[in-house]
Amino acid sequence: MIDAHIHLEQYTDSELESMLHGLPEHDLHSLVAVSMNLDSCIRTQEIAARYPGRVKPAYGFHPEQPVPAEEELEALIKWISQHAKDMVAIGEIGLPYYSRAEALERGEAFETGPYVQLLDKLLALAARLDKPVILHAVYEDAVTACDLLEKHNITRAHFHWFKGPEEAVLRMIERGYHISFTPDIVYEPEIQALARRYPPGLVMAETDGPWPFEGPFAGHPTHPAMVHDVAAAWATLHGYSADQAKAMLTANTARFYQL
Repeated sequence: MIDAHIHLEQYTDSELESMLHGLPEHDLHSLVAVSMNLDSCIRTQEIAARYPGRVKPAYGFHPEQPVPAEEELEALIKWISQHAKDMVAIGEIGLPYYSRAEALERGEAFETGPYVQLLDKLLALAARLDKPVILHAVYEDAVTACDLLEKHNITRAHFHWFKGPEEAVLRMIERGYHISFTPDIVYEPEIQALARRYPPGLVMAETDGPWPFEGPFAGHPTHPAMVHDVAAAWATLHGYSADQAKAMLTANTARFYQL
């Protein structure tokens, strides 16, 4: 299988060595490694160079952090443009739902506009480079992301760990956007309901490691092998065998990322 979304640069070198050398024994082909900012992009690139074929890098700027200064953004865009041939996608990019919610809960103002402008610029870059995008855009932010994707005529969009309103779900299905499920599909009814209705040909499996999970995964470090648990849970929801589900999710990921 393929882990469609993982933050490899957040693991230690010893963890990476054990994890990436052990992929075959866990029946894993490769991992799509996303990035958070320029420093993160550089580390992701270095990891991909150490493990060629097993790590498929994506470069971007995660929205759950302060908006970069103009010079910082220009440097990031220049770097991504220079290394576009190395990457499978631009990501992780999107909108800061959780940061905004936390600020509002504290009674603080939060300016969303600069983040929308940032996403607009990064989507323009993806369109220019003809690369798919990996999106952090949940709940009402997914609607804004759909608007911007349509503005830039981007059809290859992957909404990772997606949750969102009916309006967004319908638009995403109509546009053929992909989503991915994490191990929380095993124990989260909200995610299971979405998994039942989203077209099987537009679904992938991810771990978002090293993010920790609950339920049967509580207390366990997040490992790419958990995509097999995602596939098994998704199979049960659709009446597939585990092997059928693994094959379908892997084929979807390989096709989307042109692996």
